[in-house]
Amino acid sequence: MERYDLVYRLYDEYDTDRLREYQAFVDVFPAIDSRVALEHWQGANEELERRKDEIRGDFAAGETFAEVAARADRDQAFTALDLEAKYGRAVNVLVLDVDETLRSAGGTDNEIPRDTLHVLTEFHEAGVPIVICTGQTLENVKGFAIQGLGSEIVHSGNLSIVYEAGTGVFTPGHGADTKQLLYEELDAEIRDVFDDVRARVLPEAPEGLRRGCHLQGNEFNVTMKPNYETGSAKARETIDAALVYLIDLLADAVGTALEASRDDGAIELAGETVTDWTRAFYADQDPEIRSVLESEGGYPDLDGDAVPEPLTDVLDRIDVAYYEADAAEIGSLELNKVVGVERALDVLGVDDPFSLVMGDSKSDLRVMKWADEHDAGIAAAPEHASQDTLEHVLETDELVFDRGKSVDVLRTIYAMNRLARLD
Repeated sequence: MERYDLVYRLYDEYDTDRLREYQAFVDVFPAIDSRVALEHWQGANEELERRKDEIRGDFAAGETFAEVAARADRDQAFTALDLEAKYGRAVNVLVLDVDETLRSAGGTDNEIPRDTLHVLTEFHEAGVPIVICTGQTLENVKGFAIQGLGSEIVHSGNLSIVYEAGTGVFTPGHGADTKQLLYEELDAEIRDVFDDVRARVLPEAPEGLRRGCHLQGNEFNVTMKPNYETGSAKARETIDAALVYLIDLLADAVGTALEASRDDGAIELAGETVTDWTRAFYADQDPEIRSVLESEGGYPDLDGDAVPEPLTDVLDRIDVAYYEADAAEIGSLELNKVVGVERALDVLGVDDPFSLVMGDSKSDLRVMKWADEHDAGIAAAPEHASQDTLEHVLETDELVFDRGKSVDVLRTIYAMNRLARLD
């Protein structure tokens, strides 16, 4: 019988909704020191196994179909079948953004839901490495990873953290390769620019901005965060001002570095300032940045293609990122999430990756495009992701999930991996 026919039979003839309810209860039932609670859990577990046994006995690959029915709903199971038929292989590594992907301030109280964490432990037990890929600092990520997944998984040697959007990689249990500071591999000119900006960013900020922002505790990137609730009108106002200020501070640092590197100390700017050309460069790179510069009265109306070459040579290596009402940041384009993921996969020993890449932002989109170009994975994004990210996901496999419901895609991929074993 065709696999699709078997899945139709599975969901038509068995109460899979009830089966999943038992499975979810057994999986995430809280640890309570209560005999009554334990007896209730044991009763549910026995009923879960009874229902699974019915499926196990009725299908040639009964264990696989029982697990698929217990984890995935009908739509997820058929999506899993379609993906397995399209790619003909299982996902062998998870590459996961955190903020507004695994967790969402709007839908999950900024905590990773327990059902999501449990599915991640199921992938770990199946031997699938996990790469947490985030713009956050290492200490922040380590903290919630240990709290959510447990120290045993984090230190298993099968989990890696790409932090600060690719400036560093932390893979516990791998000796000298455990922590890699990728920013130390950049040349001195670029490191000096970042050191200059970091040293001045708060001390030289206007008083209102200094009171309204704080500096994220990064090892390398320079990230200004609002002292207001993310997404609020006040946070948006603050970050818009911070973006313009950060671009101008970067312009000054780059201009100083260029003058120091030239024998005559002069830079030919065609009558404009370094600041104007730098604003024009990043406005041309990103329509969101242009919009902010225009609204803040800082758009120079210059041709981005006409930026003087010496300046372009440096700015081409530096990323300015704007996250509406959340953060303004500068980072290295030579150190992005793709570079970090590649290094993490190398340390984990994933030689032929076929990944699930989940994320919501431009930095995640770079990883998604890398996976697509190298036939190295599948992309998924929340419905509130950036427009370019959503467009890429919709053009590939349409794995778009509701805010705070990354677990839906994880269950789909879990089912896909179980079905791939039947080949």
